Amino acid sequence: MTSLLLIMSDQHAQRIAGCYGDIAGATPHIDQLASRGVTFDNAYCSSPICLPSRMSALTGRHPFRQRCWTNTDYLASDIPTMAHALGAARYQPVLAGRMHALGPDQLHGYVRRTIGDHSSNWFGAPRKDMGPLHNTNDPHHVSVARSGIGRSAYEVKDEDVTASAVAMLDEIGAARHGGGAVKPFALTVGYMLPHPPYVAREHDFRRFEGRTPPVAIPPATDEHPWLAWWRENRGIRDVSAEDMGRARTAYYALTWRMDTMVGEILSALDRNGLSEETLVIYTSDHGDHVGDRGLWWKHTFFDESLKIPLVMRWPGQLPEGERRRQVVSLVDLAPTVLEALAAPALPNIDGQSFLSVARDAAAPWHDTMFAEYCTDPTPEWTGGMAVRQRSIRRGRFKFNWYMGYPPQLFDLQADPLEQKDLADSATHADLRDALQADVLAGWNVAEIDLTMRAREADKALIAAWTRATNPPSTYHWPIQPEHNYLGMPSDGEHGT
Repeated sequence: MTSLLLIMSDQHAQRIAGCYGDIAGATPHIDQLASRGVTFDNAYCSSPICLPSRMSALTGRHPFRQRCWTNTDYLASDIPTMAHALGAARYQPVLAGRMHALGPDQLHGYVRRTIGDHSSNWFGAPRKDMGPLHNTNDPHHVSVARSGIGRSAYEVKDEDVTASAVAMLDEIGAARHGGGAVKPFALTVGYMLPHPPYVAREHDFRRFEGRTPPVAIPPATDEHPWLAWWRENRGIRDVSAEDMGRARTAYYALTWRMDTMVGEILSALDRNGLSEETLVIYTSDHGDHVGDRGLWWKHTFFDESLKIPLVMRWPGQLPEGERRRQVVSLVDLAPTVLEALAAPALPNIDGQSFLSVARDAAAPWHDTMFAEYCTDPTPEWTGGMAVRQRSIRRGRFKFNWYMGYPPQLFDLQADPLEQKDLADSATHADLRDALQADVLAGWNVAEIDLTMRAREADKALIAAWTRATNPPSTYHWPIQPEHNYLGMPSDGEHGT
């Protein structure tokens, strides 16, 4: 039986990795992994926000099919996940770190979880206290303004996650070397980095100071009206060059630190003699604009937000140093893993295994992805707007549908930076109409809108219950205000 090491970071933009062409040198360990495996150039998330995208990776279902659209939705415990299927195949699936599930079920098929999430299990609980970095982890202007040298609790948490993962691999290695019976393992590692706050320890920040590439895509002069509203509402229309430079440098530094932690785990895999029999997958839940187009964070259908790194290494089973141009999605991840590990297939899913594509670039594939972005107005950062949006990429074309706003159509082969909207082009009218029909097929926006609006009352009651009863959280890594600082630390720590 094959073992599994699945590493998922948070908000790692695909383009900011050496194996995807970046020259700043932020990802040497991921790049090394890519040199010995298969790199997917057109891998996409299922939603440009955390919870629905991560749940889609577990369930193999689109957000609307698992009824998780927002970061305050609960995944039903009777929806089977990749972890359930691995357990049915006699694995003991273990999770170290981030999952971002709400509610009493903090395992969703994992039989062991060593490090939990950074926030409460319950919507309505008091927000985590980020101390001097208050609100810098969310899409507010302060996220960019209060950036640079510092440290966030997210980085401290990821250090604990790394130590836990390394300890588990060392335990497996010790048992093997001791002559005991060792079963194949299935370990998922969930990181927070390089998610904002855009602050990094001085040592890492200095490494990239003055070395980050300039912004590649300027803001559009004829911006889509929803994007213009988002930019204005989030206060990022006028970001100073100083703030932009600091935040971008910190993002690269956080990516470097996350990559260093990935390297520690891969080293543990090697020194314990486990690499040759382990399928290793590195990916993320969505990207980050990091200043491109004058935008920050995620929340859009541009490739900076939707595209994710996806690298697979499986010695003797997958080719080394090859790339794949096929369009794949996080909903395809679970079926791919399950096929590779000869585990039962998940029923009633939307994704398909791309294992054959990983093995052979000429294998047939549907070359299609869907992504959804739907919010309710509950979180303050939504500006009180409930959005219903869906995107499809099929082959070279991407079509974005917006409730209440005009659509967008891009030819990513001729226009990889998505700067020429073809939605009003008479030449592309038939294609636009066909893609609109496809993006809305089975995705009943009126029904989704009614469902999400009705659930706002449900969430309000659960939040009131949470505030009144203060239910305990399980698998919870408690953030402390002192984990966070901006500028040089008072205790002399320099991030070494």
